[in-house]
Parts: sequence; C-alpha cells; structure tokens
Amino acid sequence: MWIADNWKEYEVLDTSAGEKLERWGDYLLVRPDPQVIWNTPKNNPGWKKKNGHYHRSPKGGGEWEFFHLPDEWDIHYKGLTFHLKPFSFKHTGLFPEQAVNWDWFSGLIRSAGRPVKVLNLFAYTGGATLACARAGAQVTHVDASKGMVSWAKENAVSSGLGNAPIRWLVDDCVKFVEREIRRGNTYDAIIMDPPSYGRGPKGETWKIEESIFPLIELTAKILSKNAIFYLINSYTTGLQPAVLSYMIHTVIVRRFGGSASAGEIGLPVTDSGLILPCGASARWQV
Repeated sequence: MWIADNWKEYEVLDTSAGEKLERWGDYLLVRPDPQVIWNTPKNNPGWKKKNGHYHRSPKGGGEWEFFHLPDEWDIHYKGLTFHLKPFSFKHTGLFPEQAVNWDWFSGLIRSAGRPVKVLNLFAYTGGATLACARAGAQVTHVDASKGMVSWAKENAVSSGLGNAPIRWLVDDCVKFVEREIRRGNTYDAIIMDPPSYGRGPKGETWKIEESIFPLIELTAKILSKNAIFYLINSYTTGLQPAVLSYMIHTVIVRRFGGSASAGEIGLPVTDSGLILPCGASARWQV
C-alpha cells in the first residue's frame, strides 16, 4: 500500500461506524466513508467538537451540518495551497491521499533533466496539476466542469503558480484525447482520475468498468517516445489494483517497456495507528 503520510495540516484522527473524523487545518470534519465497516468506541474528543458533519441520506446523497465552520479556508502541502469548502457529495475540494502520488511523480519530473509535458485528465481542483508544475513540468489540465477548473486556477494563484506553464481546459476528456490524436500532439506523462459514473456534455454515459480500458488505449496513442510516467487512479470499489495493473501492462508496458505497479493508496489513522484504504492507483515508469 502507498501511504500519504507527509501531511502536516491534515490527518484522519479516528474512524468508526461508517464515518471518519478528520482534521483539515484548524477544523474538524466528520464524513461518511464506505470502507469504515467497523464499529469501535468513539473516544476521540473531536467527535463531539466537530465543525462540520456530512449526514448521508438513506435515499441517496445527504447534507452538511455546520458548527462554526467558515465558508472557505486553506491548507498547505509542500509549498502548495489548497482552498477548501464543503460542497455536494461530502467533498471538500481535495483528496489528501493523492499526495503519495504527487510525491512519486514530482521526483520523476525533477530527475528527468529536461522539459516534461504532462496531461492531467479529469483534473478536478488541480492537486496533481500543481504538484507537476511545482516540480517544473508544463501541464495541460482538462476537466469537464468549468467550476472545478476555476477552483484549480485559484489554487494555482494561491500556490504562487499563477504564471506557471499550465493550460486550463474545460472539455470532455475523451473527446479531447481523440482530438489530440488527430493533431499529432504527444505528452511525456499522463495522469487521470476518472469518475466511476458520469455523463458527457451531450448525455453520453460513462461507466468506468466499460470505458476505462478504451481510454487507456486512446491515451497510449499520445504518449511520447520519451514518456517518463503514467498514472491512473480509481475510487471504484470493484476495480481492484490487480485489474489496473493488468490493463497498464497490456497497453503501456507492451508498447513502451518500463515497469508497472499497482496498489491501494491510504491514509494513516492517528488514534489506531492503522491505515485507512482510500482507493487504488496504477503507476508506470521507464
């Protein structure tokens, strides 16, 4: 398992009964987590001193309940600044577990010794984009949500990367890749964090189990001959690391050589000393 254990301003304090207690800077949030199927005593005082609690509805979705929580606040990671705000589907605008991947590919970019062009698909609020830019890469950031791209731009400015070589694009990721193939454009690295389910701008249905392998095949066509890494993340419970690894070996390793690995990513839990699983990643590098 790859563990994001270098945070200073974020931590999972405790987990129990389908929820996790987290510290986001100066504020405590309680959010549901489907992996937390155990029911242990909630001894941490933070459970009673929370600033925000997302209550999941049995009918689907849910709603926030706030206790002296600002509308927005910031946390930092290795020189990067992220604006946080609770919004729909329990999210805050950041997936802290991804920091373990940021550290991995930042090292590869810095050690490349040459300019590196990175494509970040389904790029959300820009955590991976900013980590790449901080390491010295040129980044193309693509997300279908205009609001998410605007949020990512704000994070870039706050991180001192407002003038970094980042292209910000609001676009359908699959259609963008298809156009890049036609244009003959290539990238030295590709990152993607596709959703489990979604709809395109014209109502097209995206189901990760059906769409992910064709997308990996598409993106392989725009990897440069001198590509240095490829990263795909999944939060879909049924998509095991071994499945991601198999696809990366089948498409990327067979074409470009190098090595691939896959595993769960996780966050340390302060009170128990154990690791909370938070999804899966597959990595390829030369």
